[in-house]
Amino acid sequence: MPLTPKVRCAIYVRKSTEENLNTDFNSLDAQREACECYVNSRKHEGWVVLPTDYSDGGFTGANMDRPSLQRLLADVESGRVDVILVYKLDRLSRSLLDFAKLVEVFEQHNVSFVSITQSFDSSTPMGRLCINVLMSFSQFEREIIGERIRDKVAAAKRRGKFTGGTPPLGYDVDSKNRRLVVNHQEAKIVRFIFKRFAELGSPLKLAWELNGKGITTKSWMTKQGVFREGKAWHKMHIYRVLHNRTYLGEVIHKDSTYPGEHEAIIKKSQWDRDHAVIEENTRTRARHARSKAPALLRGIIRCGAWDRAMSPVSTQSRGKRYSYYQCGRASKEGHAACPVGSVPAGEIEGAVMSQLRVVLRTPEVVAQTYLAARYLALENETDIQPISEDSVRRALQNVDLIWDEPYPAEQTRLVGMLVERVTVRPEGISIGIRAEGIGSLTKEMQSEQTI
Repeated sequence: MPLTPKVRCAIYVRKSTEENLNTDFNSLDAQREACECYVNSRKHEGWVVLPTDYSDGGFTGANMDRPSLQRLLADVESGRVDVILVYKLDRLSRSLLDFAKLVEVFEQHNVSFVSITQSFDSSTPMGRLCINVLMSFSQFEREIIGERIRDKVAAAKRRGKFTGGTPPLGYDVDSKNRRLVVNHQEAKIVRFIFKRFAELGSPLKLAWELNGKGITTKSWMTKQGVFREGKAWHKMHIYRVLHNRTYLGEVIHKDSTYPGEHEAIIKKSQWDRDHAVIEENTRTRARHARSKAPALLRGIIRCGAWDRAMSPVSTQSRGKRYSYYQCGRASKEGHAACPVGSVPAGEIEGAVMSQLRVVLRTPEVVAQTYLAARYLALENETDIQPISEDSVRRALQNVDLIWDEPYPAEQTRLVGMLVERVTVRPEGISIGIRAEGIGSLTKEMQSEQTI
């Protein structure tokens, strides 16, 4: 009499909340017991329950970030499971997309899936069809619930209520009444920020001043009892304070503003003064941006100390304009925060162009360009005169001459074609040449010959 092959059955159970999980017999136990009974009913087919406990108590089914589910998937991929049983489909997932991914993994490893209360078995075509239909309705229900929650939040904000989240500097949360209340010590800092910005006109200088006084951004305690310590200020923190209409006693929902239940910290007249300064700063920056020539290294120059992009900036003194590339961290927190800080644009651009001159003249690059041009002509069967190595050398010399001509836009284009990255460190700079740049240059040379 042939032996019945063993079918290894993994039982997965889940409950969204931790409520009543510490009782002697809870929802997870009930799900597991029902699945075990189902396995016993098919013992004659060789079905046996694996001893591993795959239980996720207190985890939502809206995503797959669940420890026992991940352990189950690892066992599936290791070939330790033949069948997965759940009490209902939504115990495994409430997302159709996630469920489809899980079923795909099961199929890749020849693992069947059974929902014992819904008579679904993924090993049959009808079972797969029914599962997809049911999960479509589960996702629809979840989206409806999400829509109801969004409508509830919108209605609460229209009434000026606080709907959760971290309170801004200057306020605490009255958890009993679920509303914001003024933290008078922090409110003094908020008023100082608004008043001082109108005087200084610079968010960066104001950030330095706050840091110099030992003042940090808001510290708070989460609902889980974790203390979040305040951080040093930078200019984006200042802008967030200056644009937060909560300080006017208002509540924002999307593009609409409503009177809030909480007390205002800032008067409208002070708000208007600050925002007049912000608008003037914006206009000034726009004028400077329009007056600047194209930045040769924009988008390819980085600070090696912090691996941050360096942006072109300019200043004017005694009628003369000075251009620099400035590290993103130095821009936010001041030059003391970065050993590179900023570098003169003329010097760094000159160094890059000098390096490109050397590269374009090397015999290796001439030979590489010549071979690439020959290969391109043969591959495309172009009807052109054969390119000689001497003509390639002359073409590269013509490109070299561009650096001596007043064509900033063309220079910027060619630098972007040939240079992958310029890294600035306190000890010097390094320049990465694009391997495909010579090929792009070759194609242009080919096009010019066909004209």
